[in-house]
Amino acid sequence: MAAKKTKAPRNKTIELSRIEAALYVSQSLNLKKQAKESDVENQVIYQDCLKAMDLLPDNFVDLMIVDPPYNITKNFGKNIFKEMEAKEYIKWMDQWLSKTVRLLKEDASVYICSDWKTSLFIPEVAGKYFVLQNRISWEREKGRGALNNWKNCLEDIWFFSKTKNYTFNLDAVKIQRPVLAPYRDGKGKPKDWTETEGQKYRLTSPSNVWTDISIPFWSMPENTSHPTQKPEKLIAKLILASSNEGDMVFDPFLGSGTTAVTAKKLKRRFLGIEREKEYVALALKRLDMADENSTIQGFEDGVFKSRNGAL
Repeated sequence: MAAKKTKAPRNKTIELSRIEAALYVSQSLNLKKQAKESDVENQVIYQDCLKAMDLLPDNFVDLMIVDPPYNITKNFGKNIFKEMEAKEYIKWMDQWLSKTVRLLKEDASVYICSDWKTSLFIPEVAGKYFVLQNRISWEREKGRGALNNWKNCLEDIWFFSKTKNYTFNLDAVKIQRPVLAPYRDGKGKPKDWTETEGQKYRLTSPSNVWTDISIPFWSMPENTSHPTQKPEKLIAKLILASSNEGDMVFDPFLGSGTTAVTAKKLKRRFLGIEREKEYVALALKRLDMADENSTIQGFEDGVFKSRNGAL
């Protein structure tokens, strides 16, 4: 029998033993009847979201972040999502998205992740239920190269609100950028920038093009085996901008738990739904780990750094 490989010293990928996984899964919820908000607050539901959402209460979500399967064939643990014809994918999206409307408060915000192909369908489907506010495009630098096409390393996040009234905390998501041509006032003091310990920088308003994100990889402590895991820094921007402390953040496709974990670290309440047992266990383990370490890589002292890498 081949010996089990030893992880490299810098490999921080989160792993689970069978016993540990079973223990964490036993802590998840499986809804059988109509639930109250107090029943699902700060919980992970191990269930298909189409079934679970029918049993959730009305008007309890302040912010919904959705990272659904893109329309490509992808293995998610024991479940395989298969690519569909465009009309079928749009029908599938409408099937689950329509169920979320009653869960949201009137001033709730919604973010929907997509790749360049599925991005074409989002306004058509979500536009029936929500008010379109913006589209964020961010660089996913792990995209694979191709011999006869451009390397695919761009993803979108569509920003909607349920009504025209919604939360947006601009100061919470400003980015720290180095100052290349620092101006000083007549007294020699920094003008519209800050200088500390030899560093010159200013806080700037974020645009809808993000190039400061690092995809989780083996030397980052948030990394898991999930094939499409989103970075905590990415989700932190959405949560800080579109919710306040104590608000409820909901993710019906929780995956390995990034939305719930980031919400917990930022002092929000959370609810996530995931149908794959392995990812439910990973999410719950990461939520436990957040009690010991609430840092978010690339977000320090309330400020987003211009770029983050491995710790």
